[in-house]
Amino acid sequence: MNLKPASVRYLLTASVVLLAVLVVSWKYWDYLTNPWTRDGQVRANVIKVAPRVSGPIVNLPIKDNQFVKSGELLFEIDARTYQASLDQARAILDETRDGLAALEKQVDAATASVEQFKSAIVEEESALKAAEAQLADAEATFQRNSVLVEEGTISRQRFDDVKAQYQVAVANKEQADAALLEAKSALLQAEANLAQAQANLGAPGEDNAQLRAAKAALETAELNLEFTRMEASVDGYVTNLDLRLGSQAVANQPALALVDTASFWVHGYFRETMIEDVKPGDRAIVTLMTYPDRPLEGRVDSIGWGISQSDGSTGHDLLPTVSPTFQWIRLAQRIPVRVHLLDVPEEVELRVGTTASVLVMTGTSDAGGEERVPAVPKALQ
Repeated sequence: MNLKPASVRYLLTASVVLLAVLVVSWKYWDYLTNPWTRDGQVRANVIKVAPRVSGPIVNLPIKDNQFVKSGELLFEIDARTYQASLDQARAILDETRDGLAALEKQVDAATASVEQFKSAIVEEESALKAAEAQLADAEATFQRNSVLVEEGTISRQRFDDVKAQYQVAVANKEQADAALLEAKSALLQAEANLAQAQANLGAPGEDNAQLRAAKAALETAELNLEFTRMEASVDGYVTNLDLRLGSQAVANQPALALVDTASFWVHGYFRETMIEDVKPGDRAIVTLMTYPDRPLEGRVDSIGWGISQSDGSTGHDLLPTVSPTFQWIRLAQRIPVRVHLLDVPEEVELRVGTTASVLVMTGTSDAGGEERVPAVPKALQ
């Protein structure tokens, strides 16, 4: 069958067009299956290093953008004031211990005094019983002799002696009552003194409030002295260092930033229409703008559950802010997808805020990921 040259040209043109349509369709299907975005950013935990105490900086061994190890000295604050406070706290603790020892002796003395007055009360009660017995006997003798003197059986002199003995017994009884009352009063005073001494002393031993307060003040002074040395909490890079020797460090005010080198991840901001099939664990290909030919492999760690919205926020006069939009255009919001980087080559230096392209290979959350990681095409970077 002989075809005319024009027919051959038409057939070739149709074949090329069909092939182009197939390639575009396949790429579009791949685009829908494996979403990608050029709106990616390298992130890391940035530690805001803030001193716990205030004072001038007297030692600054670091410089801007320097790598430091965990525990390495960042800067040191003048410690003389805090050393003096520590010495004072130690002296107060020693003074408190001496004062408590004196108070313990006061408690012992007050306790002994209470016991002494208790013994005195027992003695006075015995004396009172003896005086009461003597009074009862003298009163009976006096009554009996009062009858006898009226009958003339005994002499007036004898009666006067008996009467005098009775009056002495009454006086002894009254004196015994007064002595017992005085002893009880003294016991009450001694018990009050003991209670006051115990209150001044407080709880015994290490549970004593004064001792605990002095120890706490000493510990606070020790901590404040330790806080004059600011050390790196993680391995990282010192960034945007503006401190100088002699600068005043202010307590709880960030003095420098430390980028944690063990915390790098990538945030890819995908349109909301593209994240339906993205699942945690899916393979991700990250291409940094800094290293376009060195793709990095990662795994989807999580997908953001919300983003900030400007519409509806409180504006002027406490009224809601609403941006004007075209009714026939709806812009898809971008949702952050957090990607954990698996193996970063030593020659690749990650920097917070740098740009990255992210390609997520959906349906690969259970894949081993041993196949070679391709770079994101230049057109997608």
